[in-house]
Amino acid sequence: MVLFLTESQIASLLPMTAAIESVESALRDVARGTAQVRPRQRVRIPSAILQVMPAGHPQLGLGFKAYASTSSGTHFYFFLFDPASGQPLALFQANLLGQIRTGAATGVATKYLARPDAGTVGIIGSGFQAYAQLEAIAAVRPITHARCYSRSAERRVQFAASMSDRLGISVTPVASAQSAVQQADIIVTITTASNPVVQGEWIQPGTHVNAAGSNQAAKSEIDPTTVARASIVAVDLLEQARSECGDLLAAEAAGSFSWDRACELGDIISGKTSGRRDAHEVTLFESQGIAIEDVAVGHLVYTRAREQHVGIDLDI
Repeated sequence: MVLFLTESQIASLLPMTAAIESVESALRDVARGTAQVRPRQRVRIPSAILQVMPAGHPQLGLGFKAYASTSSGTHFYFFLFDPASGQPLALFQANLLGQIRTGAATGVATKYLARPDAGTVGIIGSGFQAYAQLEAIAAVRPITHARCYSRSAERRVQFAASMSDRLGISVTPVASAQSAVQQADIIVTITTASNPVVQGEWIQPGTHVNAAGSNQAAKSEIDPTTVARASIVAVDLLEQARSECGDLLAAEAAGSFSWDRACELGDIISGKTSGRRDAHEVTLFESQGIAIEDVAVGHLVYTRAREQHVGIDLDI
């Protein structure tokens, strides 16, 4: 039987703290060579794009996320297979799964790269993904205040009110990106912007930056100066970042970055590479989102759903 779960069922099965732990462990296993992940593959036709992301783990299983994007929207699904028999185990609707795992990756990066005393966040973006970003950061650092900017004044006000209630911290909507990020200990960009929304001269020493919105080579959320100022540049998968991380590709073209400066987040987690070394460094995590993160949280959801008898068994 193949377990089918809807978005609403997944919401009750995947708390952020558990997602962060699962993603951290999976990234460590990739760094140690005990798990495998492949870059995102894209197939384009005039009316749509199909995107497929595969990964495998000897304990968690083999899985992939597939999603098709058209002018009317994007539809996400996750598939999980048993690592011993190869039999299909689960099929999930995966929009919420992706939101939480993307937030969890930011949480892991913040845990290893932000200052331990970091208490303020500047967030650019107030859409669906932004909620999980701030929740994950607050789960790993003693956040007391956040400032949010997005192009829609109405949406940033709604975001601030919702997250203030959810997290029990002060979240303030502000009228500019600069107002959001200046004096922030942690910055997160989670936008659909094609051009930089953060300038390097706005960033104070000791800041950690999570750039999480863009996974297309032609789009940038942060400028080359921000990349140049970072003493640590971490990505989730170098092979994937080289083809789709617009922030780093633009910085490379500007002469502000070379790929020998970049490391994978898993190497920091596993101790192969050092993380933050002092309180004055600017650190950067470029999050494109990789399939081992989906397998990690997908297996967690599958296990919890079976334990709690949630979902529908499909006889296929």
